[in-house]
Amino acid sequence: MPPAKKRPRAYDPAKTRAAVLAQFGNMRRAVGTLGPDRLALPTRLGDWSVRELAAHCAMALDAVDRLLGEPEPARQDGRLLDWPFAIADDAPAIAATARRLAEEHPDLDAHLADAEHRFTAHLDTHPAGRLLPTSAGALPLADYVVTRTVELVVHTDDLNAAVPGLDIPYDRHALAACTRLLADALAAKAPGGSTEVRVPPYAVVQCVEGPRHTRGTPPNVVETDPLTWIRLATGRLTWKQALQDAHVSASGERADLDAYLPLMR
Repeated sequence: MPPAKKRPRAYDPAKTRAAVLAQFGNMRRAVGTLGPDRLALPTRLGDWSVRELAAHCAMALDAVDRLLGEPEPARQDGRLLDWPFAIADDAPAIAATARRLAEEHPDLDAHLADAEHRFTAHLDTHPAGRLLPTSAGALPLADYVVTRTVELVVHTDDLNAAVPGLDIPYDRHALAACTRLLADALAAKAPGGSTEVRVPPYAVVQCVEGPRHTRGTPPNVVETDPLTWIRLATGRLTWKQALQDAHVSASGERADLDAYLPLMR
């Protein structure tokens, strides 16, 4: 008999909302300490400056405003796990919009505050099940808010990498949701039960075709920390470099995840 199909992971909407606002607040406070010289620093995202990256973080919340402005789909036809694979096509438009917003809003803190206000107001007035027409198909508002943790955690890491000593903290629940969504996306991309991927303390998933592990120590194990996993999943770090720097451990003949990464491009 085939194994039972695993139920999708559930996220508490109230906790996810709090996590998004906490991480956005951490980012906003840190960016507010930056002067023009540091806002002009380059980032690892092509030719984006720190100012443009911060403006993009406002877009992460304003995406909810934009999607709520569209007609509501008649039915849900997307899955939360589809989202990480669906956003690559939007990248050129996203970059252009971030540059435009950075130019149009010289008062960056006011721009971020406005985005936070709109986001909070929308979550106060729309039900969690309200469908949004996202790039991954029609998704409930509550599911789409989970994707905002990925945007904010990933770009917090980008900002920390760009500005020495910035050290924006990570909200625990935001980091957990981001880690879990990307781990589950790996399991969706490489279905199977031969390899166990551990990202303590937040996620453990089974993936990769091959003999299914049922008890005892798995023969194929990958283990890493949350930020390393997020960097691997989003292409900020290569599998080879992570192994070389001992940021990931991999044992077993099916523990090489290089062919499946990155998940998001």
